[in-house]
Amino acid sequence: MDDSVIRLWQRVGTLRAVFALVILAGLAGGLVIANRMTQHDASASEPKAVGAFSSSSATPSVSRSPYTLDEADALAKAKDAASDASAEAKAADDEARRKAEEASRANQRTTTAPPTNSAPKYPAPSSCNVYSGNKKVGCAVLVGYGFGLDQMPCLEKLWDRESHWTTTASNKSSGAYGIPQALPGSKMASVGADWKTNPETQIRWGLNYIKGRYKTPCGAWSHSQSTGWY
Repeated sequence: MDDSVIRLWQRVGTLRAVFALVILAGLAGGLVIANRMTQHDASASEPKAVGAFSSSSATPSVSRSPYTLDEADALAKAKDAASDASAEAKAADDEARRKAEEASRANQRTTTAPPTNSAPKYPAPSSCNVYSGNKKVGCAVLVGYGFGLDQMPCLEKLWDRESHWTTTASNKSSGAYGIPQALPGSKMASVGADWKTNPETQIRWGLNYIKGRYKTPCGAWSHSQSTGWY
C-alpha cells in the first residue's frame, strides 16, 4: 500500500478516536448534569414532604422564650410584687372607706339622737316638799344621788308612764315589776331584800339603772319619748 494512503488512514483513525472521545465526554457530562438535576428536584421536594409531615404530626412546635431563666424569674417576682402592692393598696382603700362610713354613721347618730343630758323642758321644783308619797321619796333619793332638782320633772313623767309610782305595779305580758318596772323584778334584790314592797329600794335600783344606761333621768325620759321604753 502506498505510504501516503497509510498515513491518510492513520489520520482518519485518529479523528474517529477523537470523535469517539468527544461523544463519550458529552455523554458523561450529560449524565452528571442529569444526576445533579435529579438531586436538585429531590431536595426541592423534600421541604414539602417535611412540611406535610409537620402539619400532620400531633407533636406541637415548642416556642422558645425570649428571656433567660434568670430574667424570667426576675420578671415573675416583679409581677408578684406588683400584684401584692396592688392588693395592699386596695385593702388600705377599703379600710379607709369603711372607717369613713362608720364615722359618717356615728355622726348621724350623734346628730339625730336626743342628747342624754339635755336640760328638761319643765320648770324645776323649788324643793322636794312640793311632792308627796312615793314621789317625795323619789325626789329625796334623786338629790342624794347627786342629781339636781331640774331632773325630777323628767323622772316624775318617766315613772308616771311606767307604773304611776306604784310599788306593786306588774306588767302581765312582760313580767316587769315595781315603780321602775324592773325586768324581771327580782333584779331589785341587789339593792334590798324588801324590793317587792319598799318604794325606796325600788327607786334606788331604778336610779342606778338610769345613771348607768342614760346618765340622767332626762336622758331616760327622752329615750322613752322616742321609743316608748327605757
